[in-house]
Amino acid sequence: MSPNVFDRQPSSLPLSRREFLPLLSAAAMAATPSSATAAPAAHGKKPARGAAARFVYVGTYTAPGVPPGGTHPSTAVGIYVFRLEPRDGDLTPVQIVTADNPSFLALDPSLTHLYSTNENGIVNNAPGGRVSAYAIDQGNGTLSFLNTALTNGTFPAHLSVHPSGHYLLATNYGTGNYPIYAILGNGAIGAKTDDFQGEGNGTGPNPDRQEGPHAHQIITDLDAAHVVGVDLGADKVNVWTLDLGTGKLNLNTVPFAPVASGSGPRHMAFHQSRRFAYVLDELASSITAFAYDPVRGAFIWLQTISTLPASFTGSNTTAEIRIHPDGQFLYNTNRGHNSVAMFEIDEDTGRLSVIGWESTRGEWPRGMNIDPSGTFLYAANQNTDTIVVFSVNRSNGRLKPTGAVVHTPTPVDVEFGPLA
Repeated sequence: MSPNVFDRQPSSLPLSRREFLPLLSAAAMAATPSSATAAPAAHGKKPARGAAARFVYVGTYTAPGVPPGGTHPSTAVGIYVFRLEPRDGDLTPVQIVTADNPSFLALDPSLTHLYSTNENGIVNNAPGGRVSAYAIDQGNGTLSFLNTALTNGTFPAHLSVHPSGHYLLATNYGTGNYPIYAILGNGAIGAKTDDFQGEGNGTGPNPDRQEGPHAHQIITDLDAAHVVGVDLGADKVNVWTLDLGTGKLNLNTVPFAPVASGSGPRHMAFHQSRRFAYVLDELASSITAFAYDPVRGAFIWLQTISTLPASFTGSNTTAEIRIHPDGQFLYNTNRGHNSVAMFEIDEDTGRLSVIGWESTRGEWPRGMNIDPSGTFLYAANQNTDTIVVFSVNRSNGRLKPTGAVVHTPTPVDVEFGPLA
C-alpha cells in the first residue's frame, strides 16, 4: 500500500494556544455523550456507574509473520471491531478491517476517527513503517479507510492524537524518531510537520535492546502543555512543547527525565491529579514513579518498584501500564509471568504499594486497557489469541475474571470508541 499524496493543508492551521484551550474544552464535551465517558473522578472518588455499550477496537500483528515474542505465525488480518456488552464486558464481533500490522491504535477526542500504526520494517529496500486513518460510523462503529502515510522509519510502535485533534503524534521504534502529522478537516492524515530524531548509538547498556534510540511511546500530558516521548534505547523520557501553529516539537526547558540505566522504559501514564507520572520499565520489570510539575514539564524521582513477586525467577518483560479512572489504582502487564500487577496509589505521596498479581489466563499479555467507566479490565494475550475480561473491585483494586473470553488472533492493543 503506497502512501497518500497530500494536495491540501489542514483547514485550521495555524492554531494559537489561546484558540486551542476552548477547542479542547469543546472536544472534551463532544467526546462525553454520557457519564460513561466523563472525565476521571478525583482520587478516591468512586461514582456509582456501570459500563455502557460501546464499540471497541483491537489492533494486531498480522499473518503470515510471527509477532515479537511470538510462538507461532499470526492468523490475524487487521483491525478487529467489537461491541462491548455491559453485563459482563464480553465483546461481540462487528467488523474486521484488512490492514498490515496495525499493532497500536488511537482515537481522536471526538471519537469520530481512528488511527493505527502499520508496524513494518524494511519494505522494498526502504523503511516501510506507516500510519493510517479511518472514519468511524457513529451508528454501527465500523471503520472506513481514509489514507495512509509513511513514517520515515521502521516499526512504528505507538501513536496518539493531540487533544486539539489537529495533530497525529507517532513513533518509530526501529529508527528512534518521532514523526508529527497535521490532521486534515476530514480526519485524514495530512502533511508531516516535524520529525524528532532520538540521539545516540549504543545508548544503553543492554547490547541486544539498547544499541540505539528506540522511540516506544508518544503522549501528551493531561493539560496538553507538554508532549513526552519514551525512549527505550536511551533510558529516558523526552519532553517537548508542541507549537500549535506549526506542528513543530520544541525541547522543553527540562528536556528529558532519566530512568535507571538498563531499565528500558516502554510506556508511561499521567495521574489524573496532574501531580504524578509513572514510567513502565520493560527491561527491568519495574515502574518508576515521578512527581510531575505540569507547568514546567519536569519529573522528579519518587520511587522504583518491581512489577514481579519476589519469588518469581523466570524471564519477564513488561508491556502496558494503565491508571484506573478513579485514580486510586495502577495496573501493568507482565509478559513471562503472564499477569496483571495491581498497585494502590497513595493520594498524598504518589508512591505505589503492591496489591497483588492476577493471572491473565493466557500467555504473553501485551496490551491491556480499562473501559472508561472503570468497570472492566481487558488483558490481551498475544500468544494464546485471547482477550480475557476482568471486573475491577473499586474498593480494593483487585481483579476478578467475569468469565468472558474473547477469541481473536494475536491481540495487541485494546481501545474504546463511541457509545453503541
